[in-house]
Amino acid sequence: MIPVTKPYLPSRENLEKYIDGIYERQWLTNNGQLVQELTQRLEDYLGVENLLLVANGTLALQVAYRALGVSDANPAKRPEAITTPFTFIATASALKWDGVQPVFADIDPNTWCLNPANIEAAITPNTRAIVPVHVFGNACDVEAIDAVAQQHNLKVIYDASHAFGVNYQGESLLKHGDAATLSFHATKLFHTGEGGAIVFKRKQDLLRAQKMISFGIAGPETIEEVGINAKMSELQAAMGLCVLDEMEDNLKARAQVWRRYEHGLNPSLLQQAKRETLVYNYAYFPVVFQAQEQTVRVAARLKENGIMARRYFYPSLESVECLNAPANQPVSSDIASRILCLPIFDQLAESDQNKIIDLIEVETEQ
Repeated sequence: MIPVTKPYLPSRENLEKYIDGIYERQWLTNNGQLVQELTQRLEDYLGVENLLLVANGTLALQVAYRALGVSDANPAKRPEAITTPFTFIATASALKWDGVQPVFADIDPNTWCLNPANIEAAITPNTRAIVPVHVFGNACDVEAIDAVAQQHNLKVIYDASHAFGVNYQGESLLKHGDAATLSFHATKLFHTGEGGAIVFKRKQDLLRAQKMISFGIAGPETIEEVGINAKMSELQAAMGLCVLDEMEDNLKARAQVWRRYEHGLNPSLLQQAKRETLVYNYAYFPVVFQAQEQTVRVAARLKENGIMARRYFYPSLESVECLNAPANQPVSSDIASRILCLPIFDQLAESDQNKIIDLIEVETEQ
């Protein structure tokens, strides 16, 4: 079976060296040595400041929402946040879980990111924030979104789960917004098995979040606010350090896979339009077929041949009843119905990839 993705497993010998250190120190969590080292190395690698490691990407969203005051709800007026329906469920469900109503605005038909032109109409007196997603690592129109946010005094939290290492206009894409969140799940380009991070624009927001992820504790006998346990462990950090050690090899291998798809697939298939000056991370390879029926047929044919592709993101989130945000989003609904993410990981053999391309070619010619 060829999976849609496969976790990158770094040198076991290197990992065991980090684990030996954990055993020697007997310090497993609570901002240990490896968490501190990984924090500094990631800030250096990504070119950012105010990075906070957490236990997973969903907690990264929830802590960012709370640290920036989005989910400090007035019981009489439920806060709202404008976000995209074309994303993984966690972007919206993390809002809903914390008492914030997600309000969807439709996406751009080319970049598949939140369309700034649709944000204004969705703003109400209860709107606290805009939560765009750098979909598949493609940059949102950050300039236009930030302009709307400033005009209406709204926070901007970018879900940058797919955007590890992505640069835009010569700088890290993670520098935009009041905060940007990352997922370090096992299937991501960079991972810690499970994990995540938040990059804050302001130091004071980082300091507040540091307390929040450790139960609101500010000192041995001081609790300053309601918090949660969202800390990253030393074992997670050990995996992250090993993956980071080998990041350039991983990126190079994924880039080769990505380019083989780009050159081998039928040019009639719709691909995501990348923003100009974007330095991409080759995290995903999505394609959009002419009709939903064709997408379903291609996915079924691939599965019959032991190949797993994923309808990512399907369904469009305005159709998810528990989110209670049913307003029609035609562009997102259309793209979601026709999209398929193809297998991409560093170990994908060229022969297997050629098989995938050939099977798609047969189905699209019918």
